[in-house]
Amino acid sequence: SSGINAEYGESSDFKYHYGYEMPPDMISKRLADIGQSYTQIAHMRPLGCCLIMIGWDEEKGAQLYRVDPAGFYCGFRACSAGTKQIESNNYLEKKIKKNSMMNESEVIQTAIAALSHVLAVDFKPSEIEIAVVSDSNPTFRKLTETEIDEQLNILSERD
Repeated sequence: SSGINAEYGESSDFKYHYGYEMPPDMISKRLADIGQSYTQIAHMRPLGCCLIMIGWDEEKGAQLYRVDPAGFYCGFRACSAGTKQIESNNYLEKKIKKNSMMNESEVIQTAIAALSHVLAVDFKPSEIEIAVVSDSNPTFRKLTETEIDEQLNILSERD
């Protein structure tokens, strides 16, 4: 989208001026500002998609933000977007209240379980994509199908 492309440039300028990467909360705020400005101009078409962004900050660690097209952004411990976001968010909220200190594997399994529960589907590794950012590995990375299959097997054995 044009907002994300513009943000690449702003992030680069930020790093050039300040000498460090633009923190995820500032990127989210900027994307929300861009989305909100589209709602104020009559001849501009408002953005029509929600963005869920994960990132890592040296001061705050791993972060998760959701940016709505209307310009609202907020940090979360877990969130979802789409047609069944309310059911999914309720499921995630219940699971996180039970176990607030999850390791990376438990977080991945909880996300898969939420998606599976809400959509009433059992997934194959080729049907979902999972990306991870953590304090132990602050680089954004997508899990391979083999890693996803391992998580699905652990989840099925647990149930």
